[in-house]
Amino acid sequence: MAVTLNARSRATFGKNAARKLRSAGHVPAVIYGHGDETRPLEIAVNELERLLSHISMGNTLIDLRVEGAKATSALIREVQYHAVKPMILHVDFLQVHAGEKIHLRVPVRLHGTPVGVRDEQGVLQEVLHELDVECLPRDIPEGIDIDVEALGIGDSVHVRDVTIANVTILNDPELTIASVTNPTVEAVAEPEADEAADAQPELVKDRRREGDDSE
Repeated sequence: MAVTLNARSRATFGKNAARKLRSAGHVPAVIYGHGDETRPLEIAVNELERLLSHISMGNTLIDLRVEGAKATSALIREVQYHAVKPMILHVDFLQVHAGEKIHLRVPVRLHGTPVGVRDEQGVLQEVLHELDVECLPRDIPEGIDIDVEALGIGDSVHVRDVTIANVTILNDPELTIASVTNPTVEAVAEPEADEAADAQPELVKDRRREGDDSE
């Protein structure tokens, strides 16, 4: 389901113009797409931050409503943040068309507690947190849900095990998404009692001999 974001066309450019825009509570942005002209925009920072706080950024379809123009369907391709301050510097939008397939990444969401974790003290390891997919804009999934309840120790879920209606997964089918493994316990070797007792006298004797030679 698409969410709505308001925007305005931007007529000023450059670093100084961007600083003034941010000080006025707006963020510079651009929208581009296959065969479409790149358009500079500006967005109210409070509205943008509110949107980003409750969407999955890379795969949520946005109904971008530009003042004085027709609404456009878009995806957020990149958000640039200040290196130190909690400030959004710039946003890139990708315009999408209803009949054109797009490539994007969708988050993996694991559900349930594996039997190997619950009953056998195993460890659930999530190897892939996102999958690359291709689909039409109307078929973009919010996430890829995988039930791991039945996994025992040594069991895995691979890309080949996942199917989504009207969506093509582009990752290698043999890649592991998640697995349950044995708990890792590091054994610490302890010296035997006789060895520990003999170590110090030998060291003292060696040092005395070295001292005698030096004199």
